[in-house]
Amino acid sequence: MMIADINHNGRRAVVTGIGVISPIGLTVSSMWEALVSGKSGIDYIASFDPAPLETKFAAEANGFDPRVYVNRKEAHRMDRFTQFAVAASLQAVESAGLRINNGNAEEIGVIIGSSVGGLLSISEQLKVLSEAGPRRISPILAPTMTGDAASVQVSLILGAKGLSYSPSSACSSGSDAIGQAYQAIRAGDAKVMVAGGTEAPVVPLILAAFNAIRALSTSNNGVQAACRPFDAERDGFVLGEGAAVMVIEDASHAAERGAPILAEIVGYSATSDAFHLTQPSPDGEGAARALRLALKRANLSPSDIDYINAHGTATLLNDRTETQAIKSVFNGNGHDAYRIPISGTKSMIGHLIGAAGSIEAVICILAINHGIVPPTINLTHPDPECDLDYVPNKARPVKVKTAMSNSFGFGGHNSVLIFRHYSE
Repeated sequence: MMIADINHNGRRAVVTGIGVISPIGLTVSSMWEALVSGKSGIDYIASFDPAPLETKFAAEANGFDPRVYVNRKEAHRMDRFTQFAVAASLQAVESAGLRINNGNAEEIGVIIGSSVGGLLSISEQLKVLSEAGPRRISPILAPTMTGDAASVQVSLILGAKGLSYSPSSACSSGSDAIGQAYQAIRAGDAKVMVAGGTEAPVVPLILAAFNAIRALSTSNNGVQAACRPFDAERDGFVLGEGAAVMVIEDASHAAERGAPILAEIVGYSATSDAFHLTQPSPDGEGAARALRLALKRANLSPSDIDYINAHGTATLLNDRTETQAIKSVFNGNGHDAYRIPISGTKSMIGHLIGAAGSIEAVICILAINHGIVPPTINLTHPDPECDLDYVPNKARPVKVKTAMSNSFGFGGHNSVLIFRHYSE
């Protein structure tokens, strides 16, 4: 099977640059080193006093300073989620060796997904409204709080004049941004796309909201072991913050300019459970459909997948239904579900909500390039219903040619991306 046969009109979409702001590293290299070392980025919340909350910990991007990337005035005009996106985008563009000018700006687009957008700014200004009245509301609130603020600012700073918007599909937002960018390249709507996800959800209102539906871990003693995907003692996910962005190009365009090619995107799917506001469909049916559809669109069989980065939230229902979905798709071809190494990297970086899919997509690309798959830490009491190979507690050398990234969100969103080692 020729990979070139997969893509519309022969167009192939390749990744030429990546950038990351994460709770375990503010660059791609520092994050990867921490991941393969099994380092947890989860700790007690430092950005505000969490004492009134049931959950008092999260995975914060400590040490992040937006002024490393933009001047103080520009940083002031951005919510934290936008600052993350700008930083990760500038990293990605630099690593891709991409230069944007009047000659190519109209062929370059930006799609940055987010679920909660500028809720940090909204929360701060609600306090101002309550304490000082409407005349004291910041004039920059309106353009900083919107969900598309990240894509707008990235477009402005880069000078990218192609399509620009921000999908919002809960925990699938970052995956859908990358998938839609991939589709734009295949359709010929752009030659280059800057795409990913960003989120800054570590605010009291969001923690309280997720506590109210019993979705967050409340293991306030020993917090670095609080996120336990696929473990029998798991009790919920842990909020994380950050961004991951990649430069996606038409392969011919990348070759013409001599760009480094990190991987090829060969498959993307998105489905809806249409079942429940927060619970996944029974037996993982909606997720399984997304897995099958991504494989079909990539013209791949289950035996072609060498690694899966799981959604793996460490919630009771998600981990079981994701395991069931993987089994239903991969065990139809022998017992591939038990053959494939699967990582639950939220155990280290937490759940970045709208940025989760994009940072996990980056992890897939790094696994392809380094021949290592990161572990699922804190997996000490395996759930009998979650009996696949989750690479427990220690990274493993694995030759990864083709990797799958799963993202499943509240509201029944299921998004799957497939990356492959690039060959001409």
